[in-house]
Amino acid sequence: MPRARDLGLVIGTLPTGPTNSVLDIPGVGLGHATVWRDEPDPPSGRGVARTGVTCLVLAEDAFHRPLPAGGAVLNGAGECTGFITAAEWGSAETPVYLTSTLQLGRVYDAACRIELERTPEVATDFIIPVVAECDDSYLNDCRLMQVEYADAAAAFAAAMASRGSSAPPEEGAVGSGTGMSCFDFKGGIGTASRVTPEGWTVGVVLMTNFGVRADCVVAGVPVGRLLPPPDTGRQEPAGSCIGLVVTDAPVDGASCARLARRVGLGLARTGSVAHHGSGEIFMAFGTGLRVDRDGRPDGPALASGRALDPLFSAVVEASEEAVLNSMFAAPTVVGRAGNTSETLHTAEVLALLEGVRS
Repeated sequence: MPRARDLGLVIGTLPTGPTNSVLDIPGVGLGHATVWRDEPDPPSGRGVARTGVTCLVLAEDAFHRPLPAGGAVLNGAGECTGFITAAEWGSAETPVYLTSTLQLGRVYDAACRIELERTPEVATDFIIPVVAECDDSYLNDCRLMQVEYADAAAAFAAAMASRGSSAPPEEGAVGSGTGMSCFDFKGGIGTASRVTPEGWTVGVVLMTNFGVRADCVVAGVPVGRLLPPPDTGRQEPAGSCIGLVVTDAPVDGASCARLARRVGLGLARTGSVAHHGSGEIFMAFGTGLRVDRDGRPDGPALASGRALDPLFSAVVEASEEAVLNSMFAAPTVVGRAGNTSETLHTAEVLALLEGVRS
């Protein structure tokens, strides 16, 4: 499946990194474990599973040298563990895990176990892993807990293996994005990157699961209003988007929170209005400045005030493009009860975009 740029859709003006993904930040990895089952309904089987786990590794030594971190909430109908700690301390010390709403507890347990296995000191200190969720129950049968420890461990291992890759990671209907829908199309995982004039790189990862068809905007074209309404039988808008920002700029926790807030502007460019039942929760992390376990930085925070403006632009552009990548990279998926989320990559949509494709 293509990404937005494969189709000639260029978002914004800043250049991308080599892979146009979060992998353009040195030391950062993104991996997935997809859970896809077609079994009889419970109790005779496990039902139709369209779900999984996605893991973003920020730094291999994050426990010993935490990263500056901060978050922002556009609409709070969702959950992200570790968010309050990041707001209080301005740092994060674990990978970030994404999954579906009812699996959050299981993935949190798995994240703790993974860190205990990797770093024995965790047992005499403590960690609060960052785990965030969106609801995939339109396509995924949530009556049983579909995700296991092995899935979180596989996503973590894949993320570690992806670091330094010269190719972008998988996007769309993979990992935690398997059962997500966006603007009544298929959504999921999307990523993009930008490089500022100062040479700093910003990478964004989104799990997209929000919006209604009529609001969808692609590269400035109101495709949702130009297409016939979907025949999905839904009564409510799809809900939620988790946005993760990583930059190699030397930023502190307060600046990370300001970067995280700009993800919402990127979503707005695609038509998001942050519906009542939607959880738009964003976090940002910096690798250019690290702190010790007591919060002491290893160097001065250089990017603050007006110096953040190019980073703000990078976050907005990369967020808009990551939404589109999550949709174009995803094929049509049929889930539980025959519910279907159609791909955005159709001849009808491409015809509407002909005037903006390069």
